[in-house]
Amino acid sequence: MTQKTARFYKAMAAVLVGNLLYFWLMPFLPSEMHHRRFELDLGTVVDAWFCLCVYGVIELLLFFHRRRYPSS
Repeated sequence: MTQKTARFYKAMAAVLVGNLLYFWLMPFLPSEMHHRRFELDLGTVVDAWFCLCVYGVIELLLFFHRRRYPSS
């Protein structure tokens, strides 16, 4: 797998899991943080933040995996 393909899969996984978490937790968030269709609002920013955090967790897990198993 090329490095470009690996980055694509990490980003796609981060977006899918981040959106899943956001929409699962959305009923518990304040109404200002709810995303409205076709609008750039605080909900969009919070959703992007979820995706960014998931991407960071994926990178952190891969970092520790590479550190523990350097040959793989």
